[in-house]
Amino acid sequence: MERGLNTKCLHLKESEGKSENYGAISFPIYQTATYAHPGVGESTGYDYSRLQNPTREHLEKIVAGLEGGTDAFALSTGMAAVTLLMDYFKPGDHFVVESDLYGGSIRLFNNVSLKNNYEFTFLNCSKDDIEAAIRPNTKAIYIETPTNPMMNVSDIAKISGIAKAHNLILIVDNTFLSPYFQNPLSLGADVVIHSGTKFLGGHNDTLAGFIVTNNEDIQERLRFLIKTTGAGLSPFDSWLIERGIKTLGIRMEKAQQNAIEIANWLKKQPVVTDVFYPGLEEHPGHEIMKKQARGFGSMITFRVDTKEHALKILSGVKMIKYAESLGGVETLITYPTTQTHADVPEEVRLKNGITPTTLRISTGIEDAKDLIFELEEVFKTL
Repeated sequence: MERGLNTKCLHLKESEGKSENYGAISFPIYQTATYAHPGVGESTGYDYSRLQNPTREHLEKIVAGLEGGTDAFALSTGMAAVTLLMDYFKPGDHFVVESDLYGGSIRLFNNVSLKNNYEFTFLNCSKDDIEAAIRPNTKAIYIETPTNPMMNVSDIAKISGIAKAHNLILIVDNTFLSPYFQNPLSLGADVVIHSGTKFLGGHNDTLAGFIVTNNEDIQERLRFLIKTTGAGLSPFDSWLIERGIKTLGIRMEKAQQNAIEIANWLKKQPVVTDVFYPGLEEHPGHEIMKKQARGFGSMITFRVDTKEHALKILSGVKMIKYAESLGGVETLITYPTTQTHADVPEEVRLKNGITPTTLRISTGIEDAKDLIFELEEVFKTL
């Protein structure tokens, strides 16, 4: 019988019944750099922790199982994961990329990948003609869905069909929904990226990144690259992320409930001009989300009528923290213009809809009434 997602967050089936961890319920932290060999030509299966570590390996198997992949790679940050994946490709390769990406990804592509002679075409992949952008040297399509921060929703299965027709790799950043709400590999993607710092870890206390794939060629090459470049996640951070994943389901459900209530509250506020949340029926990606995901997540982007009001909201919140991250148990509010997307050229930000009046909320697991009460108090001063 196929186990449910909450069970998969807690139990790695292949480890059940084994006694080498002395019955420990929490998987141990193997805080070691190297491993002794029983004899010449013999190995315990581990040689050096840059190559692999039991704690990291256990975590990778859990994440691979949640995403339906054959292998997962745990890295030091989400950006380390994107960087490692880009090393899979070769100079001269071209990529069709979602234009409304996390600003750090855009910064990497524009400042590091370009010097490696990669080429990029940025599109709104939820509505632009992707096939028209494909060139003879195109190797991959790279999307987020929903996007950061404007919450555009792309049809993964549809884009997968385009990728397969042109022999391209489809890469999907699944950070905003996590494997609890969405599994891009089952919709035809070849690679899934996560910032494990966010919902997978869930407590704003450590950094991590993941690549998951079900493609054997990609898997083999990435396993070589991770041991060569050395950005694998440390044993202690692996343990922290694994601990966070144990409550992934209940956190995602509660945070989503809060997001729905807050999104509907924001719609009623006179100073709010736009609310972007796929859980709202009027959102243009609502029906696609219902088709390809099991939930709508807990990320809300909204605009207010003036920059002054946006700044006053940021300075007025107290329990809700003005901070640059998402996916933790605490509710955070972010100003993309000067935080997550500060390094994106202004003309690109504005074209994507990121204006000086744009704010992003990552709802946590507090009581919704307390979050809304604080927002009410702040909005009274506008």
